Amino acid sequence: MRFLKSFQYAFRGIVYCVNNERNMRVHTVAALYVFAFSFFFGLSRTGYAVLGLTVAMVWVAELFNTVAEELSDLVAPSFNPVVRIVKDMASGGVLVCAAFSVLVGVCLFWRPEVFARIAAYFAAKPAALLLLAAVTAASVVFVVLGPLGIRDRVRHRKRDGKDGDRDG
Repeated sequence: MRFLKSFQYAFRGIVYCVNNERNMRVHTVAALYVFAFSFFFGLSRTGYAVLGLTVAMVWVAELFNTVAEELSDLVAPSFNPVVRIVKDMASGGVLVCAAFSVLVGVCLFWRPEVFARIAAYFAAKPAALLLLAAVTAASVVFVVLGPLGIRDRVRHRKRDGKDGDRDG
């Protein structure tokens, strides 16, 4: 039972990071797009392994950056030069991972002929292009507001609609 509880705690930490850290949401959305479009490139098993490890590396760096920020804020709620250095180093770790993930992406995906095939695919299927546009709009809302912000806005609208307090 303890073993299963450890998974619950781990998932709770990941959900906390997604809910509270915009950059984690950016990394998550970017990873989903990369994996979705990767099927156009016919990656090998090794390519997918490299891609998976690269995404995991960025997510882990963002999780540890959040740990450093939360602990730093707990230890020193007001400005502290050492806390600033700790936070800067943690965010620098994320930057290094993200920069190298871009390099990995270029190595795996820089094939202009595939870009042309993707463009042709969406040109031939307007419904797929509309779906992509809708998913992109939803992704922007997810990144900007986060799950908690979306939830709060939906609740606010429901409450306003029920109470009749809506300006109009």
